[in-house]
Amino acid sequence: MPLFSSPTGQDLGHGALRGAGRCWMRRIAWSAAAACALAAVAVAAGFWWFVWSVPTDEVALDRNADGIVVLTGGSSRVVDAIELLSEGRGKRLLITGVHRATTAREIARLVPAYGRLMACCVDLDHSALNTVGNAVETKRWAFRRNIRSLIVVTSNYHMPRAMAELARQLPDVALIPFPVVTDNIRTERWWANPPIAKLLMWEYLKYIVAQVRMRLEPAFAIDAAAERRFAKS
Repeated sequence: MPLFSSPTGQDLGHGALRGAGRCWMRRIAWSAAAACALAAVAVAAGFWWFVWSVPTDEVALDRNADGIVVLTGGSSRVVDAIELLSEGRGKRLLITGVHRATTAREIARLVPAYGRLMACCVDLDHSALNTVGNAVETKRWAFRRNIRSLIVVTSNYHMPRAMAELARQLPDVALIPFPVVTDNIRTERWWANPPIAKLLMWEYLKYIVAQVRMRLEPAFAIDAAAERRFAKS
């Protein structure tokens, strides 16, 4: 028997329940919309922070380091790193992420004046395929070479993610950023240059993914046996 009935016999109890259900659905929809709006604001604010944190000028180093590492991705990065090595800013240089088919002789052609340095003081890593791999291989190299301070050379827009990955792998090593700033990747008026805006947004998204990943998975650890092998090699 219905709880309440209209003069026409309509079940008012079921109608009230249907009305309450619609009210809850509207509340859920509004909550979801509000959450999406807040997430969009957070992403936009984070992107502006990221762009603001990207260096727009090359730095003047105020200290030297035990070593230098350059993450490949542009010939200007490698040239700048070798020049830092020639100035005595570090004792040894690691070029990480080198294509498997690329030899030290081919890299030396980029800097013919520094052939001697290439022969004596530069190591090539052909294993790393991405920034995570760069950080892992740099950790192995730093352990083998007893590196306690490291100048990091990479493009300015890539520096935040590179520093985060390296700091995770090398918590006890002092990292000194040396951002490479080229004319076509300056960030002062990025909004007026769609390709640069796209590059920065893509790098920002990869930075977010890296931060989430680093909080969810344990840090890469080299076991003791591997460390002994690296030390003897």
